[in-house]
Amino acid sequence: MKSLRSTCSPFFLLFVCALTIAQSSGPDTRTITDARTIVSASNPNARPIPIDDLYFTRSVSSASWSPGGNEIVFTTDISGRSNLWKVNANGGWPIQLAQSDDRQYSETWSPDGKWILFQQDTAGNELWDIFAIPSEGGEAINLTNTPEIREEGPRWSPDGKTVALNHKPKEATVYNIALMDWATRKVTLLTHESTPNHLWQSVAWSPDGKTLYANRLEVSFTDADIYAIDIASGNATNLTLHQGKALNTASSLSKDGRTLLITSNARSGYQNVALLDIASKKLTWVTDTKWEASAGDFSPDGKRFTYAINADGRSDVYLGDTATTESEKIPVAGGVNAFAAFPTSFSSSGDRLLLSHESSVEPADFWVYDLVSRKPKQLTYSVIASLNSAPRPPSQIVSYKSFDGKTISALLWVPFNFKRDSSNPALVLPHGGPTGQSQDYWSPRIAAYVSRGYICIAPNVRGSTGYGIDFQKANYQDLGGGDLQDEVYAAKFLEATGYVNPKKIGITGGSYGGFMTLMAIGRSPDVWAAGVELFGIINWMTMLQHEDAMLQEYEKSLLGDPVKDRATYDAASPITYLHNAKAPLLVLQGENDPRVPREEAEQVVELLKKDGKTVDAHYYANEGHGFEKRENQIDSIRRSVEWFDKYLKGSN
Repeated sequence: MKSLRSTCSPFFLLFVCALTIAQSSGPDTRTITDARTIVSASNPNARPIPIDDLYFTRSVSSASWSPGGNEIVFTTDISGRSNLWKVNANGGWPIQLAQSDDRQYSETWSPDGKWILFQQDTAGNELWDIFAIPSEGGEAINLTNTPEIREEGPRWSPDGKTVALNHKPKEATVYNIALMDWATRKVTLLTHESTPNHLWQSVAWSPDGKTLYANRLEVSFTDADIYAIDIASGNATNLTLHQGKALNTASSLSKDGRTLLITSNARSGYQNVALLDIASKKLTWVTDTKWEASAGDFSPDGKRFTYAINADGRSDVYLGDTATTESEKIPVAGGVNAFAAFPTSFSSSGDRLLLSHESSVEPADFWVYDLVSRKPKQLTYSVIASLNSAPRPPSQIVSYKSFDGKTISALLWVPFNFKRDSSNPALVLPHGGPTGQSQDYWSPRIAAYVSRGYICIAPNVRGSTGYGIDFQKANYQDLGGGDLQDEVYAAKFLEATGYVNPKKIGITGGSYGGFMTLMAIGRSPDVWAAGVELFGIINWMTMLQHEDAMLQEYEKSLLGDPVKDRATYDAASPITYLHNAKAPLLVLQGENDPRVPREEAEQVVELLKKDGKTVDAHYYANEGHGFEKRENQIDSIRRSVEWFDKYLKGSN
């Protein structure tokens, strides 16, 4: 893949307008990949990428335009911590705005430009507080200071007097929407969810500030509706009332307050973009695809809107005309492209868009796209020079048949200079979720493995998003069953390439990927020669006792009632099979993980040690679900590489 920095403007190709968007028909058009067509390219400059280089390459996320469009505040880990920085929208060296040992996200500028709100937790515990900091710099003020409540996603009212928050007490199973009075800091609930398994998310204020539009989602992410909430009374009106299950979520409101830009799978079971007329509740469909379309933002004048289409883990971005719904693709390089800012990716004047671009060989960066000149400008430069000069093989999208004939897509990375002699080690990389998807993201972990001679494959097994609602629900009450076989068949695909030694295949993943790693070595022990699991589930029943209350409801949505369906829980728990494990296992865990608590990792280690199996573990203080601090990221990948080198390559 061509580097983003190899010419003056390689990020954007010639801008080609289209009367209608060119859309693939979707997953049905996939063809099965002949494994023997996979090739290891020759590159005499290939070398292991130093791990420090991978993790001193920065990450960027969670940006917001200033009201005047002159500056952008964003989260980056330049300092080794995910903190707030800001940069001139025309470019230049960013200035650190807030510093903390803890992570800071969801920043948003006040309408008068004087303040920036953001959320920050403590040691990875996800009990977010809302902070304010002067936009020109100063002391960060904890506005909520509620150690037992999550406050997230601050959204200013048009007059700047009120802030909408997503609000969940630690022991609650649901999110509600709360309103914070900016002057007094008083927080009051606007919604009062009566079920144990729904969550509310604010979307947009009406221009007059009298109505708040919001999404109400069922915790399984298979059903959702869009509501208009009257601020004075709290009365909520369902704008997408429907029979059965359908996923309807809004993302943006037009300037005149009449139209919502939404994502819905109500028509076909596949996510598409539509315009929702609020008065009539009528939908005007914008896209018609079986890939995963996602709504973006209206322009400030309401005449245009944005959306993205994720096709097999790679995303393109589009600009639509509100009057005609005709759209044109914004021509960016291949990979994962997205609209990057909150509450909108348009500048206040509507003449620029903030985009993010990354791929498996290009770390994420922000780009400002000028809609008048149609010229891009790179805003951030995340990669360090030594990494930029290191050859990196791009991912390939492959498809294979699983045990029951179901087509599975996967991302595949083949190191340079391999011989097709069935001698090389390989790794299967299950993703988290299970309602998630492996996409063509930049991953320092994968880059470390591939540059050290491991073929890697990341399958999107049944239960993944991105392939329609039926595929997403295909592992209901069968966690670690059919989806595990999809991972096993990924290993078979690797063997069929002729490059991989079937005795040298390992497996590693985090969260549900950690669960899958445990399930794999226990339930299909002869397939795997080594494993590294990061914060994975061993026992769904003990998870119910210790995990976050809302995640308990999510777990029930996947496995059923824990009393009536106890046999299903036991059949889906790695503890049922882990005595059969043969593969040496490394366990990595954050001590403050609210999603997969430390108790899960401790059970794994205790069981395998009692069985006399090869197991090691490391626990990271001040980390939650995933490792945010640079030194811990470096330590965890070093331990993982050393583990696989020892047991898949035989080095000491």
